[in-house]
Amino acid sequence: MPQPLPSKESSLFRQVVKFYESKQYKKGLKSADQILKKHPNHGDTQAMKALILNSQGHGEEAFALGKLALKNDMKSHVCWHVYGLLWRSVKNYEEAVKAYKFALRIEPESQNILRDLALLQCQIRDFEGYIESRQKILNARPQLRQNWTGLAIAYHLAGNYKQAEHILVTYEETLKQAPSKTDLEHSEAVLYKNTIIAESGDTERALNHLQEIMKANLDKTAVLELKAKYLLQLDRKEEAAKTYRALLARNSEYRVYYNGLEKALDLDRSNDESIPKLQALYEEFASKNERNDAARRIPLDFLKGDAFKTAADQYLRRKLNKGVPSTFPNIKALYADAEKKAIIEDLVLGYASEKSLNGSAEGKAHEETSSQFEDSVLYFLAQHYTYVRSRNLEKAMEYIERLIEKNPKSVDYNQIKARIWKHYGDTQKAADTINHARELDLKDRYINTKCAKYQLRNNENEKALDTMSKFTRNETVGGPLGDLHDMQCMWYLLEDGEAYMRQNNIGLALKRFTAVADIFEVWQEDQFDFHSFSLRKGQIRAYIDMIRWQDHLRDHPFFTRAALSAIKLYMRLYDNPDLAKGSSVDLANLEPAERKKALKKIQKEQEKVKKAEADRKAAAAAKATAKGDDGEVKKEDTDPKGEKLLETKEPLEVAMRFLTPLLELSPRHIEGQDLGFQVHLRRGKPLLALKCLQAAKQLDPTHPSVHENAILLRHHLNNLKEPLPTPVAESLKESFTEPPSSASSTSALQTLNDDFIKTHASSGSVAHLQTAYDTRYRLDAATKSQNEDDLLKTLDLDAISLKEAADGLELLKGWKSDAKVLDKYREKAAAKWEVATVFAKE
Repeated sequence: MPQPLPSKESSLFRQVVKFYESKQYKKGLKSADQILKKHPNHGDTQAMKALILNSQGHGEEAFALGKLALKNDMKSHVCWHVYGLLWRSVKNYEEAVKAYKFALRIEPESQNILRDLALLQCQIRDFEGYIESRQKILNARPQLRQNWTGLAIAYHLAGNYKQAEHILVTYEETLKQAPSKTDLEHSEAVLYKNTIIAESGDTERALNHLQEIMKANLDKTAVLELKAKYLLQLDRKEEAAKTYRALLARNSEYRVYYNGLEKALDLDRSNDESIPKLQALYEEFASKNERNDAARRIPLDFLKGDAFKTAADQYLRRKLNKGVPSTFPNIKALYADAEKKAIIEDLVLGYASEKSLNGSAEGKAHEETSSQFEDSVLYFLAQHYTYVRSRNLEKAMEYIERLIEKNPKSVDYNQIKARIWKHYGDTQKAADTINHARELDLKDRYINTKCAKYQLRNNENEKALDTMSKFTRNETVGGPLGDLHDMQCMWYLLEDGEAYMRQNNIGLALKRFTAVADIFEVWQEDQFDFHSFSLRKGQIRAYIDMIRWQDHLRDHPFFTRAALSAIKLYMRLYDNPDLAKGSSVDLANLEPAERKKALKKIQKEQEKVKKAEADRKAAAAAKATAKGDDGEVKKEDTDPKGEKLLETKEPLEVAMRFLTPLLELSPRHIEGQDLGFQVHLRRGKPLLALKCLQAAKQLDPTHPSVHENAILLRHHLNNLKEPLPTPVAESLKESFTEPPSSASSTSALQTLNDDFIKTHASSGSVAHLQTAYDTRYRLDAATKSQNEDDLLKTLDLDAISLKEAADGLELLKGWKSDAKVLDKYREKAAAKWEVATVFAKE
């Protein structure tokens, strides 16, 4: 039991709780201190004070006080509850759950503790424990619908559909009168019950239940969508077709409805006999609505030959005559089919060569429309020749220059010109051109954002931040960059990090990639409030969708991109620890005198940076401190340069924070498997490395990394300093057979690699050749000169791309080639890609 307090102090304690709940932390601390003056060992007051201190950002002090409170009153449920809240605040959920359970032993009827425990169990996906907690909450307050729904959700998430449905049915049976027709919570609950029935596999019963509730349900669209889905699953296609037509009457632009209607009518796009019927179907919908785009665009996906040409001509003329800027983005997916790409190109070139561009198939447009049509055609062709599947940058530049000559102040035209320079490889001209486009419309956030992105691609970090500052709250803590962090602007953080990575500023690059990973953690944390909020608001189906989305949150492309870059940087830190000292060169390979000189220079630079940082902090402290909406002072970043991230003693272990979710949630990303192999091999985990190698081989057995990693794994096993544990060795012997264990010498592996080179030399695959040369170097560093010569020869291959040539330059840097070799490679590459800035001398 909690320690008793006199009436005056009891009243003060209630005030402390009230002040904490209303976020009046200063008043709460003052009241708590008043109690502790007279009762210095009162556990509950110490616990509440710890909670307030934690909310103010004094975590260490809060934990110390929380432990002291427990020491003073081990039998207080308040102390244990607060201790659990403290652990929860630092995301140590296991310890928090333990503390909550201790609190419940003391006060088993406490609804607050039960609720907090249940929410945390759902957060960590302990569904069995969640069911138990929800059952107790329901037993205590069965009159609340949300408690019944909460228990049903617990059973549903645990996969017990029958029990989940039973809970909802039981509650409905307890109702003395039918809910109002406008009761949104009831409407959602019965539709949620319907989805549970469907997920259990009983589609027929789900449809019957839906028929019963559909008239009274408020979400008409969801009801119709479920009805169409169930009818299609039950092969009642005639009824399904009627339902999809009803849905299309509500929204005639939604492709999913058209796909469902096609299935309901047994129309197969791959069957030539179905094509006329499909064409007639879409003509029917197009004739009903003059503004309908989907019914006119979708047929272009399945029509072929002359039928496609006629439909494409009508569609393109219609869009180009109206001057729709998104015409090309809307049809570029068709370019995957070479025949369709050629037809579209011929059509649009035909429009451009017409003596009188009348802008319509009937030829009745007036002069103004004709001019608009002509501009639209030229704009389409500029994008067409910029696109990767139809790229001809000279033609693209010709068309866009004609347009800019007619309208030099067009933001869109200048943006396309910048894109052309980007594909040429001239990042400087691309950045300058899009900055000119930005200056043409300073109120356009989109072009401002594009400009910042191009500046980052040109490694102009400060200039990009200044550009972004035009649309950020610059008075916030941290200025424009701080606001971009607050807004979780991940594209900017990624581009900024990659720019720093190209400049070998590893600290700031890691800082940005870690910030992206932190945003995903915030998203994961954000679901916590919805465990209770969604129940209160009755939005159950959306809540279930959110929970399932959270379970594969880190398969998002932004996380994957940040993870790949961060892992590469941590591997570089592991391979070259001197990088943590701020050096971009390998100090270990320098002569003692040169190393001492280099370290001295680095030390001076670091002192200069620290002084500048101290001056900046002093200037920032002189200004008014920014506060949040609750009046709480926001923390300033104590490691703005990422120096603490560089100081890690175990870079590979830190890299696992990025690698583990990457391999679990994006297993089909072959570059992730490649990096996983490299990390695990460095960690001395050959079985895990083999697992990554086998996964990559299943995804693409011809991928260059598969060959290299197989050779390197065999080389690693051939040169072990200590024998592997027997079970590991046996497993590797059984699972890893290529290259065979008989290739037990470096020369045997070099022979295999030479055969690989010969195979791909004839095919001219630059990526495979580059990988083979890198493998040869890693097997024997003495082959560096030969590898450099062979790599230089790849620039003569017709198939080599700008990106592959840039990758070759990075290989030379990785091999620590001298300046003469690098300059020779740059000069030869620059002769082939004259304007590409990547080959400019550093």
